[in-house]
Amino acid sequence: MIDDFLWRMRRVSAQFERLRASVALRGWAGTLERMRDAGPRPAVGPASLPPDPTTDDDRPRMLVIESRVPDPRRDAGSQRLLAMLRLLADAGWRIDVFSDMEPWSVDAAARLAGCGVHLRDGSVPAWLRTHGERLDAAMLCRAPIAAQYQNLVRRHAPGARLVFDTVDLHFLREERAAHTLGGAELHRGAARSRRRELQLVAASDLCLVVSETERALLADALPGSRIEVLSDIQDVHGRNGDFESRSDLLFIGGFGHPPNLDGMRWFLEAVWPQLLRADPAMQLHVAGDLNREARALLTRERVVPHGRVDDLGALLAACRVSIAPLRFGAGVKGKVNMAMSHGVPVVATSIAAEGMHLRDGEDVLVADDAEAFGQAVLRAYRDPGLWMRLSNGGLANVERHFSTVVARQAIARLFPAPRPTGESRWA
Repeated sequence: MIDDFLWRMRRVSAQFERLRASVALRGWAGTLERMRDAGPRPAVGPASLPPDPTTDDDRPRMLVIESRVPDPRRDAGSQRLLAMLRLLADAGWRIDVFSDMEPWSVDAAARLAGCGVHLRDGSVPAWLRTHGERLDAAMLCRAPIAAQYQNLVRRHAPGARLVFDTVDLHFLREERAAHTLGGAELHRGAARSRRRELQLVAASDLCLVVSETERALLADALPGSRIEVLSDIQDVHGRNGDFESRSDLLFIGGFGHPPNLDGMRWFLEAVWPQLLRADPAMQLHVAGDLNREARALLTRERVVPHGRVDDLGALLAACRVSIAPLRFGAGVKGKVNMAMSHGVPVVATSIAAEGMHLRDGEDVLVADDAEAFGQAVLRAYRDPGLWMRLSNGGLANVERHFSTVVARQAIARLFPAPRPTGESRWA
């Protein structure tokens, strides 16, 4: 059918854009390694998936498409999406999720089923032809997914509210990478991403961003579009251990994400030597997916690479200070909120602290050059009074802006139960 052909063309175009952006940031070697790390898609038959709900289910129905099934051990975006899905299900929505490109597993399906969400397999166009008329909303996560599926959803689900969840603004991250790293191709790619992403926002009924900074940027560029903040979502775990019982630094982040690799390279080359001169006993613990380049980077004195950690609680209870030395990026930083939700003080760059309502010296320490960043780490590491003030301030900030309670209120406002029939079913 014609829509299958057009979808395949958009899919090829989106895959090319992913490849282009990856090569510009990672180079061919890093891109090929990332593709190898993804591995083949597991052979999972329909019997492996949870049973489809009964056809007479009268709950409002939402389709969600992401490039990968969310895995909270992998990245902050997964943690946010899982929390959103759980809150939407709690609010009465029936949710079907498709993973567009990357591998998923029976465990992933079970994880979503535990949230009351149903993972689907097979052709999205075929599924939409069957179920599109019954959809009340469709949420497309990240720009490449929205580019592939917006027209398809409009055609087969004309009554559905079309939601574009940016996760973070890709063009903003690429613009900052181009400014930091240089290179004509990075600048050209960022300009292409900006045009495409603004078109996707304009074509949506609702665009979700994670910070007021990004909302204001889009509202200025597209004053007629509805742009709303639905930010990072964290449980507030509280502090487990005091200043004296802790030691060492912690970095959280997967190294398939270029800002993490760049930030850690800068920190280890420009900041880490001065910290070891000041305190030779200090160690740096690194938690997150490691690629070959990251393993080589982290093979140095007093650095402990843990790789992916299923439960960060023990590290967050043992380490004294968390660092977020990012030189470019967009959105809000889950690594910052994760540490703060456990009462661990954070030293961050301005980029890492952007859009998070943080006050320098009260909730976080902010520094952008190597000397200042190192001194900020030592201040938080050595001063019990400052450490406690930052710990308390970070916990309060997460509670105030990023807690499940705050997210539930946003979900209720942005996704109220639709009206029964017709185009007027959304208030």
